[in-house]
Amino acid sequence: MTAITTSDDTGAIPGVIQSKESSTAILIKHLLLFAFLVALWELAARMGWADELLFPAPSKIAESIWRIYVTQGNIWFHLYTTFKEALLGCAAGIVIGVALAVAAALSETFRTYLKPYIIVIEATPRIAIGPLFVAWLGFGLSSKVALAALVCFFAPFVNTLTGLLHVDEEANELFRSLGANKWQTFWKLRVPTASTIIMAGFKLAVGSAFGGALVAEFISANEGLGVLMYRYTYTLNMAGAFATLLSITFFAFWLYRAAEIADYRMIFWRSNELMEKKSRKRKQAFLKSIA
Repeated sequence: MTAITTSDDTGAIPGVIQSKESSTAILIKHLLLFAFLVALWELAARMGWADELLFPAPSKIAESIWRIYVTQGNIWFHLYTTFKEALLGCAAGIVIGVALAVAAALSETFRTYLKPYIIVIEATPRIAIGPLFVAWLGFGLSSKVALAALVCFFAPFVNTLTGLLHVDEEANELFRSLGANKWQTFWKLRVPTASTIIMAGFKLAVGSAFGGALVAEFISANEGLGVLMYRYTYTLNMAGAFATLLSITFFAFWLYRAAEIADYRMIFWRSNELMEKKSRKRKQAFLKSIA
């Protein structure tokens, strides 16, 4: 069987077959498909094939988007609140998850005792823990951040631990033969080797950050996108609810894309282009230092 290999010149993910079509052609096809689906939805709403109370026409959703962002501008305050909760919770979840994963990777005893508790926490529904956080931490920002952190915690923990534990034995033996100590091996071999899968965990955490914040807002809050969406659905303003939902999706998508860009820039050795730029910078810095 022939092995499948791909070039990393453009930062492509190893092992994934890349399409021969240009990115522009793919984007055009996506836009055409999206336009067709929207037009079909609009036609169904205007012809009465779909209940507008449940599925408002895209034109009415567009009007609601214009209203909440421009005419009334009532979404900005709620958007700021949800963004703050999501980002703080995501940061806390990543820091705690990575810290515990590093400790578990360095100590087999700690890993053995920690694993059952992590599984129990992950198996417990977030919606069930939410009211407890509200009772413990109050109705303010703390309970929202705590629940968002809990949602974002598991992926960085599992990915970091998995990456740190799966190290090439030949490379590990080489480090030992060169006299590298435990910390040198950890920082120079295990962390760089695991960086790809660690960043994958970070991206999963970023992608779920909004979800954690919204769950917390649905449980108990008086501000945020979750509250705004609940108010619209409660008053049967479905166009406003869809506009809010699309806003959540839009900003969560671009937050994830920002994490992908950070991943591409930080793990520069996967791209020949970035490697060459890094080498040139280091060469220039070296020449300046000896000049």
